[in-house]
Amino acid sequence: MNLIIVESPTKARTLSRFLGKDYSLEATYGHIKDLPKSTLGVDVEHNFKPEHVVVEKREKEIKRLREQATKADKIYLATDPDREGEAIAKHVEEVIRGQEPEVNKKTKSKLKPLSSNLLIRRIVFHEITKEALEEAIEHPRSVDKNLVNAQIARRVLDRLVGYKLSPLLWKKVRRGLSAGRVQTVTVRLIVEREREIAAFKQEEYWEIYCNLKTQISKLKTEEFIVKLIKFDDKRAEIKNKKEAGIVVFDLEKSDYKIADVIKKEIRKNPYPPFTTSTMAQAAARLYHWSSKKTMSVAQSLYEQGLITYHRTDSTYLAQTAVDKVRKFIEKEYGGQYLPDKARFYKVRSKVAQEAHEAIRPTNIGMTNDKFQMTNGRFVSDAKVLYGLIWKKFVACQMVDSIFDETVINVQAKTTPEVKDLPTSRVYVLRASGQVMKFDGWRKVIPLSKYEEPGLPMVGKDEALDLVKVLSEQKFTEPPPRYNEASLIKTLEKLGIGRPSTYAPTISTIQVRQYVEKDEGKFKPTPVGLTVNDFLIGNFESIFDYQFTAQMEDDLDNVAKGNRKWQEMMGEFYSPFEKKLESVEKKAKRVEIPVEKLGKKCPKCKDGELVVRVGRFGKFVSCSRFPDCDYKEKYLEKIGMKCPDCKKGDVIVKTTKRRRKFYGCSSYPTCKWASWNKPEIKGATEKDKEIKKKTLSKLYAPCND
Repeated sequence: MNLIIVESPTKARTLSRFLGKDYSLEATYGHIKDLPKSTLGVDVEHNFKPEHVVVEKREKEIKRLREQATKADKIYLATDPDREGEAIAKHVEEVIRGQEPEVNKKTKSKLKPLSSNLLIRRIVFHEITKEALEEAIEHPRSVDKNLVNAQIARRVLDRLVGYKLSPLLWKKVRRGLSAGRVQTVTVRLIVEREREIAAFKQEEYWEIYCNLKTQISKLKTEEFIVKLIKFDDKRAEIKNKKEAGIVVFDLEKSDYKIADVIKKEIRKNPYPPFTTSTMAQAAARLYHWSSKKTMSVAQSLYEQGLITYHRTDSTYLAQTAVDKVRKFIEKEYGGQYLPDKARFYKVRSKVAQEAHEAIRPTNIGMTNDKFQMTNGRFVSDAKVLYGLIWKKFVACQMVDSIFDETVINVQAKTTPEVKDLPTSRVYVLRASGQVMKFDGWRKVIPLSKYEEPGLPMVGKDEALDLVKVLSEQKFTEPPPRYNEASLIKTLEKLGIGRPSTYAPTISTIQVRQYVEKDEGKFKPTPVGLTVNDFLIGNFESIFDYQFTAQMEDDLDNVAKGNRKWQEMMGEFYSPFEKKLESVEKKAKRVEIPVEKLGKKCPKCKDGELVVRVGRFGKFVSCSRFPDCDYKEKYLEKIGMKCPDCKKGDVIVKTTKRRRKFYGCSSYPTCKWASWNKPEIKGATEKDKEIKKKTLSKLYAPCND
């Protein structure tokens, strides 16, 4: 009998469909060994030796694995194809071979001794299919010590930072706080962006448009809108209402003609197949999913054999997969959609590691209308994400989409006598648009908001008539707060973290109440600001972006066998330890700022009511805490009455999973609720919206 060991019972059930009676499958249910929770678990005096202990509640799995191992002739360790999976494989092998300290004397005494000749081999596959499994069994190997060392190094590094800095935060800021190597850098990004926004100085500017018409025939005219881009050969920069008024006056008295018409063909290449980062960004942008949800749904798809491994930073595609999708494209869409040669994409990520494939469907014939899942918590969401992955993969092997682009430049020339000037003033205005003439890969991923630009057929020097001049006041905007998509994109660009860390990192900083989401955008809490300032102020070199990225590169070199992890750890820990000692002695204790409500504490009568942030969100307490333990629930109002009952206040609430929504303070009497923040739109807002829609006809951009 052959025993195959995986992490997940779902993965085991999927594999069982391909195997005969000669194979048995068992699951570890994740890690069976790890560093201890209550102690450091790293011997810094003896080359950073980790103390791996059995994970709580895993004795049952260990007993079952050893029992099954006594019945096996061969054992295959089929854990995930990454560093975590390699470490699990190593620990399983140690447990099976008896290289593990006693877990439970009673349990161990009942186990049969294992044969010293028992063959234990590691197998790796990036998709859970019969072909991939058979190929892996034919090419087994030993556990990769370099990958295991890289996992140990990351775990030890994160443990040293977390367990050494957290007690310091307890002393200098507040009890219960914690720090993390990558999490702290991620919070730093969000804090620095928030301060950029606060420091931003808004500047006024104006945009000018002209509604023009051309004479198509004696009975028919056609109107189109152009935007001012130049005057007197200079870029049009209009800073205030006075300047805008002068320009509008000029344009109302100008003569118009076509300066030139530029036409050209534009070819647009398809995008590469998904990596973990781009998949998470797409799901956040299109469906407003958190990275944690996206990875959970993708995990379900992978374990049921529907997609390749979902933790990857590579755009590489196996030749067999490319051959199959090319045949599919030709059959389903026709030869005109198939390029002469297959497309292969360069890895753009600076952090690409093991030779994984991009994320793709394992069976190209399973289109979205044929999608099936045997079980799982995310069936409806899985279909949505699967469809996205399927379309991205098929499109990446199709021909370019082709557009005809037209740019019309219009000259507006004032007459000298109008302005009493010796010469005329010349303005240049422009309209542009694209018309798709062959969809190509857009056959699979249609443009979501594509409109015909409606530009007229005009020729050079053709005269035009003015219908109306439109002016619009605008203000420069600060850089936007990060959302899930832009934060992951920035982390990847800086080389911070890896595919397996994006989701847990972003989830952790929210659970710790260091950042919160406001309308889908991240902003730091008072706790996050205070912790960030303390850590960056005292350990700036440790939480520097380049230093953090370099540590990731060092971990990659360990995985490749080019670096010893103990040496890497020594270079980091020696200066870190000295800095810890210095900060503990010299740094002053800091207070987390609180929002004052301007009311006396009803319990002690001396303190003032303030808003604090705790593990479970905001709450109201006495400023004399802990001397006074008064505490109550905080209702965050947005300054408007409930749009349903008109009596209660609209307040901010959170779900059990910490997702923010809006509800009525009179609940359960009034059950009004909304994911989106309600707005009261007056006449002014309506007028602006009408004007915005009018001006939007100027362009028909081809955006996804």
